[in-house]
Amino acid sequence: MSRKCQISGKGRQAGNNVSKAHNKTKKVFNANLHSKRLFDSESGKWVRVKVSSRILRTIDKKGLAATLKDYNLKLADIA
Repeated sequence: MSRKCQISGKGRQAGNNVSKAHNKTKKVFNANLHSKRLFDSESGKWVRVKVSSRILRTIDKKGLAATLKDYNLKLADIA
């Protein structure tokens, strides 16, 4: 499984490490991902997903079904 959030699609970004002497080397910034087991109240099933911390906060606030609806996804798309 790739290092991408299954709901938002957030992945890694590339940038530069800049030293005090202003030397630049390539650096990869990985997304803050967590493997979680979430309960979907509509279907009554547990789902294993790899999601970012930002999406976890959104799920806590709105719920899993509403978050999936915001991103035009269904439960079958992430399960």
